[in-house]
Amino acid sequence: MHLDTPEAPIDPAAQRAADRRRLNRALQASIAFVLLLVIAFGAQGLFDWHPLAVAPLSPAGLAGLLTAPLLHGSPAHLVANASALLLLGTLALAVYPRATWRALPLMWLGSGLGAWLLGDAGSYHLGASGVTHGLMFLVFVLGLLRRDRPSIAAGMIAFLFYGGMLLTVLPQEPGVSWQSHLGGALGGIVAAFAFRRSDPVPARKRYSWEIEEEEAERAAQAERDTYEPGSPRDVPVLWHRQPPQEDRGVVLPFRRDRGD
Repeated sequence: MHLDTPEAPIDPAAQRAADRRRLNRALQASIAFVLLLVIAFGAQGLFDWHPLAVAPLSPAGLAGLLTAPLLHGSPAHLVANASALLLLGTLALAVYPRATWRALPLMWLGSGLGAWLLGDAGSYHLGASGVTHGLMFLVFVLGLLRRDRPSIAAGMIAFLFYGGMLLTVLPQEPGVSWQSHLGGALGGIVAAFAFRRSDPVPARKRYSWEIEEEEAERAAQAERDTYEPGSPRDVPVLWHRQPPQEDRGVVLPFRRDRGD
């Protein structure tokens, strides 16, 4: 595996300040989303939330594709998803700000579609766990695809804390919507492949031996170009044979004498 080493920035102080600003923006966005989940959970007792959840294989249940991740069944359910969103959301937005925002609709809708297509009829699916699984798979797969130092570090951190999500996309515990986990994970994987070039890769540090190899290769190529003959296609054509304008001769049929 090739590990890219980023080039030292021209202005390290300015680079550190930019990194802090990006990390602060990522943390603020994650906190804002968690606060939105807390507000939605507090308001659930004021209305019937069932029409806003995903009801599998029901046309009316398709509305939950947009609203189900905002709802939660219990405080423990909310706390578990909120903690994952704080870490994974901050990590993803700090390392891949463009890819994460573009991937969010795929993870959000993928979570709901997984529950709608694979869930049991008559059940209700709600919660942001599908989105958290999408974030984990997004960060992990991007680390495998990009393979620069920040990407690998982010993928290792995500796997260290939430590597168990690789197993929770399969049915394990009754009452847990593994279908939404699977849908969100697939959305994160698809987004990783689709948006892996959305964020620029850090400039790779070039070592002296790499520069020497490139210079030696250029010198060898120049020597080959000097002493080796060129392609026949590169030789200019000085004369073209003109096609004949008229017949040069006539072929006469041979007639045999019948008296012989």
